[in-house]
Amino acid sequence: MAELNADIFGLEVTNYELIKVAYDAYLANSRSAHAKTLKRGEVSGGGKKPWKQKGTGRARFGSTRNPIWRHGGVAGGRTGEENFTKNLARNAKKVAVMQALSIKNADKAIVVIDSLGIKEGKVKETIKALEAAKVSEDDKTLLVVREKDDLTLRATSNIANVKVVRPTYLNVFDLMNADKVVIVKDALEVIENWLLGKENK
Repeated sequence: MAELNADIFGLEVTNYELIKVAYDAYLANSRSAHAKTLKRGEVSGGGKKPWKQKGTGRARFGSTRNPIWRHGGVAGGRTGEENFTKNLARNAKKVAVMQALSIKNADKAIVVIDSLGIKEGKVKETIKALEAAKVSEDDKTLLVVREKDDLTLRATSNIANVKVVRPTYLNVFDLMNADKVVIVKDALEVIENWLLGKENK
């Protein structure tokens, strides 16, 4: 079994605030602004003043599409242009990922395998490799591979509870929601180079 780098997988995590921030940022950055409401000027109708300004004893209204009327426009509603993005510094994101990996390692939820043994791109090959690693089919499994080539995608695409990612796409959300993190051995070097800042060295 490959030895895990303590600088990545052996951190002592005493404060979960950074992990929380990274988790929330992932969710926020996945959010789309699809909702849109109509303002009073965008609702059809309401062009005619409902009654004359004075002499009726009723309140003054210029349009039936006033926001306080039924079928009126919406005041302060969604425009469809909201930006929910939360920025997280690159180094902070890496530290959060290392903390999440350390937590999973402390929980004995990280498994390193030599290879997936994929030769024909069949699902049963991946299932066999996971079973050999003692990963249950009921476990939510994050499978980390060096490259997501066609064979790997074919061999993993239809397996329930398994998500495949490349090392540089690891994130706190996927890690914290996984029951097992299975790392193919040749992906470990990429993880170390990415998280320890050795990409260009």
